[in-house]
Amino acid sequence: MTTVVAESVTQLSAFSDPASVAVVGASADPAKWGYWLASGALIGEHRRRVHLVNRRTDTLLEHPCHPNLSALPEVPDLVALCVPAPFVSDVVDEALALGVRGFLGVTAGVPGEAELAARIRSAGARLVGTNSLGIYDSATDLSLAWGRFTPGPLAIISQSGQLGSELATLGARHGVGVSRFVSIGNQSDVTAAELLADLGNHDPTRVIALYLESFSDGESLFRTLRALRDTGRPTLLLTVGASAASTRLARSHTGSLTSAVDVVDAACRAAGVLRVSTPDELITVARAFLSTTVPVGNRVAIVGDSGGQCAIAADVTSASALTVPDFSPALAESIALQLPPGAASSNPVDLAGAGEQDLGSYASVVEHLLRADESDAVVLTGYFGCYARDAPTLAEREAAVAERIGRASAETGKPVVVHTMAPESRTAEALWRHGVPVFDTIDSAIRALSGLSRLRPQKQSNPTLSEPVPKDGLRAGYWAARELLTDLGVAFPDGAVVRTHEEAVDVAGRLRAPFVLKASWLEHKSEAGGVVVGIDGPEQLARTFQDMHSRLGDGDYVLEEQDTRAGTVEILVGARRDPDLGPVIVVGAGGTETEVLQDIGLESAPVGPDDALAMLERLRCMPLLRGWRGRPAVCVDGLVDVITRVSRLIAERPDIAEIELNPVRVAPDGALTVDALVVAAEPTPAP
Repeated sequence: MTTVVAESVTQLSAFSDPASVAVVGASADPAKWGYWLASGALIGEHRRRVHLVNRRTDTLLEHPCHPNLSALPEVPDLVALCVPAPFVSDVVDEALALGVRGFLGVTAGVPGEAELAARIRSAGARLVGTNSLGIYDSATDLSLAWGRFTPGPLAIISQSGQLGSELATLGARHGVGVSRFVSIGNQSDVTAAELLADLGNHDPTRVIALYLESFSDGESLFRTLRALRDTGRPTLLLTVGASAASTRLARSHTGSLTSAVDVVDAACRAAGVLRVSTPDELITVARAFLSTTVPVGNRVAIVGDSGGQCAIAADVTSASALTVPDFSPALAESIALQLPPGAASSNPVDLAGAGEQDLGSYASVVEHLLRADESDAVVLTGYFGCYARDAPTLAEREAAVAERIGRASAETGKPVVVHTMAPESRTAEALWRHGVPVFDTIDSAIRALSGLSRLRPQKQSNPTLSEPVPKDGLRAGYWAARELLTDLGVAFPDGAVVRTHEEAVDVAGRLRAPFVLKASWLEHKSEAGGVVVGIDGPEQLARTFQDMHSRLGDGDYVLEEQDTRAGTVEILVGARRDPDLGPVIVVGAGGTETEVLQDIGLESAPVGPDDALAMLERLRCMPLLRGWRGRPAVCVDGLVDVITRVSRLIAERPDIAEIELNPVRVAPDGALTVDALVVAAEPTPAP
């Protein structure tokens, strides 16, 4: 063989625009992988050199075929491996000896896969797969995958090849083609995060579909996704298998209350990623994003030509975290002037036959609402789109109205989403053409609009505290947690450590009754009888201490003043470090019924005051903090301060696995923490 040094390529460019490709295991049988990779590679023969390798034939698909890689006239940039699993290792070793730098592994069940990937990396080469469905790039005519793709703006990175193929098929069915497709398979070497980062300068890509079942090195992954969002390329995430192992092993209420998906959702919000539930939802939102603008808020104006359809649209919209606000009297009156007498004009707007009198009324009302400052998007539901189908003489007129609606949406920067009973009509085509997404059900229309709304970049507030986070080593027990959090600026009742009933009585003389006695070393004191409240004086304290000591033995006990302030609300403030996705902060209804109430909010840490307040606003118990049935409002600002401080602590102290303040008792004059737990992270094992 005449050795030709492969062209210099970046680490991942071999998987997007190689100068040469070799398909090992090429075949003429359409039922075999070797056929699809070979025939796909030949599609790009005008752009790159393609070599087919099969030791049983000299010609394949009207193209010369070579018995092995050593017989090729050059060292290919990329080798596609579609030989049986037992032979993969030998082919890789031959390729590495020649100087190959890129491998695509479609074969599943390769023996010693981890060691194989390590050999590839140590040689300075890279591997996509194994167990990959293949790769595709519309910009470079690279097609090394089972099936064929329609070019378009959607990049698909998928841990499941079959699901990635489904996304591509659904997209093509709805006019959304693929810019790049990578089935990452087992991620033996090249990771999803690397492939996503490589999309940052991929001009054909406008939106990204990502399917993952695990989130190894999730912090890096979501930093990459945030950077992509900043380039204007949002990611729509499908996931079903986020591990719950860290939740099962949690030692605090905080850990047991937060599921793996909760943490993924928090990471998504922080990175501007939208998690969707099904492939259909992903394509629905992608179609809308590619057609129109993202609304600046959640207020939706609904317009229809049927009272029933308007009412259903309002219900579906309200159930999707969007709002259907009442219009001001002035706006409602101005809308009513355009409609027949008695028509509803205060959101939803029922045209009540106005469309039959003048098709232009659809556009007039929508234009009016778009230009008013009382909604961020308009949903048009019902019969519009059917005139062209049912009365062809009206087709041109209805198309002109569609164009007016699209023009008004573009001029105001507010999206219009249409639900029509004729989604295949000429009018529907005209709406799509003018930037107005059209769907055949109200559910799909609202799902698209809700997805667009959640793609809106979120303004994140940063912690403003100037005090440094304490860096001292961690010690076990409540008192140690209390000292750490006190140094952070979190307030606790006055108290002290005591070890005998005599010490307890002596300390009580310096505190204000009633008292609380706690076994400091117990993580869950109530369950073990390690906390007693309402101790009135020295004699009761001595008896209580002796009883607790007889049951629990020697140790550090904590005597504290009991918080007896009126009008308090008990809140949980916790934090944990997810092994894959990093630190999160949790707030919720606190006290001994925390698990029963299941009223929590979670975000990636750290958070600033605005984000902390937004977390509280989402809790069902928030009305208690604002004041309920004559009770005074409590000091929400003081609680927000605790949340931001704890979020900084978990974010800046990787040696901490969990933090829990439960309860934080919040009264009108401030927040006081009366129990706390800090759990050290397990040491990272040495390599």
